[in-house]
Amino acid sequence: MRLYNTLTRQIEELKFLDPPNVSIYTCGPTVYNHVHIGNIASFIYADTLKRTLKANGFRVKHAMNFTDVDDKTITRSKEVFPDKDPLHALQKLTKEYSIIFLENLKAVGIDVNSYTFVKATTHIKEMQDLVRKLHQAGFAYIADDGIYFSIEKYKQSGKKYGQLTEITSSSTSEARIQNDEYDKESAHDFALWKKHKPGEPVWEFKIDGEVLDGRPGWHLECSAMSNSMLGQPFDIHTGGVDLIFPHHENEIAQSTAGNKNSVYAAYFMHSEHFLIDGNKMSKSLNNFITVEELISKGYDPIAFRLLTLQGHYKSQVHFSFDNLTAAQNRLQDLRSLAALRHQPRKHTHDSGTFALEDIANELAKILAEDLNTPKALAFLSQVSTQLQTVHIEKDMVDHFEKMILGIDEMLGLNLMSLKDITHDQKNLLKERESARANQEWGRSDSIRAQLESEGVGVRDATHGPIWFPL
Repeated sequence: MRLYNTLTRQIEELKFLDPPNVSIYTCGPTVYNHVHIGNIASFIYADTLKRTLKANGFRVKHAMNFTDVDDKTITRSKEVFPDKDPLHALQKLTKEYSIIFLENLKAVGIDVNSYTFVKATTHIKEMQDLVRKLHQAGFAYIADDGIYFSIEKYKQSGKKYGQLTEITSSSTSEARIQNDEYDKESAHDFALWKKHKPGEPVWEFKIDGEVLDGRPGWHLECSAMSNSMLGQPFDIHTGGVDLIFPHHENEIAQSTAGNKNSVYAAYFMHSEHFLIDGNKMSKSLNNFITVEELISKGYDPIAFRLLTLQGHYKSQVHFSFDNLTAAQNRLQDLRSLAALRHQPRKHTHDSGTFALEDIANELAKILAEDLNTPKALAFLSQVSTQLQTVHIEKDMVDHFEKMILGIDEMLGLNLMSLKDITHDQKNLLKERESARANQEWGRSDSIRAQLESEGVGVRDATHGPIWFPL
């Protein structure tokens, strides 16, 4: 299997640390508000990577974090719950949005049970241990407002700061930066631990006999959590391109400082931005859309998953409701294909079964080449067009269902969840066939209209009608 590695700027054959086991860490959401669909898209790509690895014979352990303490979560929790103590307010806010996020993942076809989720606030001790280690080794220093990582000391130790993106002397500042997100054009010493401020949650912390009660910096959190869940090094780190610098670059530095092994993660996979009206979708620009909004407008969240997969993870995807409508129509076509399993014909032709078995294998091969989801969907469209011109026969049903299951396992489209029509609807189809045989065209059209009102379309074919979901 091959994947573009941000570390090397090239597509590489994946060589895992402990095959067939694969470890993946995905930077998860900061749970202070609804996550927009541009962020959700990056989780869809990471989920598809895991599915592809499994389809190609690997066993995957996939961890994802919840950032439930940082500048944003603290600020918002004080706004929403001004009368609660800071820690209680933080916990209440982040729990609420963590639950909403998990529901969003389920809506777009992500099996949350296949992940290990971890909260930053449950790994404070591990973060403090890492800070102590870095301070003792000389890579961290105590300032008046917290503890900072020294980029200069890191570089002096022989390690490179700028593994994921080029950082020059002109873009490196000797200044410290206290806030979690900062000017992405310039590298600064960054906060590992922040001294307590009034109105913020606080954790006890002593280092070298000095009391530095406070809370972790954002960059520190993922290093501690990934190491706790997967060890170090691990195989694949995923996230959006906006996390390359400074977040992932800082993770690498603080995780490898003082270590003989300079590898934090062997591969970094970064997905490109979702665009809307030519701009990056973001909360700061107030141009974002949520999963809840899509549902309120009558769109199936799985159609959004399909829209996402129509673009390669390294290409910018342009969102519009016209594009989403086209994706929903494409999803309906695939569901029409899946519906054939509920309506097999009696005639048998054994030659068809082998081709069905090959489709999932071919799909896995396509996806194994740098997660080429556009090519996979184009192949799937050809399959759908060909199969919907023939009838699925009774001795092909098992093979056909395995094919649909394989598609679901790799692409997460939930096609197997499509239920059969009701007994009454099947009787209506029979009545319509009888009316057509007797040239009762008015009656035939009336029955078609009734079925359509119930969400069932009808297509007339050589060996009888084929129904499909509307």
